[in-house]
Amino acid sequence: MKGEIAQALSEFWEVRTPREKTLLMWGGLAAALALVYLVLWAPAYEGRARLRETLPGMQRQLATMTAQANEARALAGNADSVTPTGGALRDALAKSLADNGMQPTQIQVIGAAVQIQLKNASFPNWTMWLDDARKQFKVQVQEAHITAGKPDGQVDLTASLQPATVK
Repeated sequence: MKGEIAQALSEFWEVRTPREKTLLMWGGLAAALALVYLVLWAPAYEGRARLRETLPGMQRQLATMTAQANEARALAGNADSVTPTGGALRDALAKSLADNGMQPTQIQVIGAAVQIQLKNASFPNWTMWLDDARKQFKVQVQEAHITAGKPDGQVDLTASLQPATVK
């Protein structure tokens, strides 16, 4: 197949006059240059011009997005410092106790404080939970009554927790 194509091209070229050969060579060169220009040069040149036009807008968008991200980080830090109060604090503490395997017998809001009663609770688990609640919910113990149970480490307790910002 290749040989047949090469032979056909060779026969076509041999029958051409020198003037036709020169015209075909210059025409082929012009077609090759046009192809290179249309396929490689023009798209790159136009793309470069388009980028030159859009780059300042993209840089402005990046600056805006960076400023918004910094503002979001700053606001997220402020949201962490908001202390729940009242019913929201009661619900948050109840959920936290349940997540830590402690079921309060009673949990109620009394003024600014939340009173928690636990029966037969593990004292080590209670103290670890209390430390976590102090950090997470920014609460402090207002009052606590703890009575040791029969098994070692088990206690009955009543504790009042209040937001740390309330004096």
